[in-house]
Amino acid sequence: MEKQNVTISVPKDVLKKAKHIAVNRQTSLSRLLAETLEDIVEKDDAYSKAKDRQLAAMKKGFDLGVKGEIVWKREDLHAR
Repeated sequence: MEKQNVTISVPKDVLKKAKHIAVNRQTSLSRLLAETLEDIVEKDDAYSKAKDRQLAAMKKGFDLGVKGEIVWKREDLHAR
């Protein structure tokens, strides 16, 4: 995968903590940030696909086994 350098501004205290996290995980800060961004993109893609599947299912409708006929009355469903 082709890579591109970017410049970001991060508060110094956050950068210092992120560097410590990278060291503890035995990786570079660049790799830590890249993995985090990859996770965000992957989760967003999965969400979009799931949303599209659900919208398509809703548009298609669901088979409730009544073949388009309503065979009950409201009173029957809400008998007290």
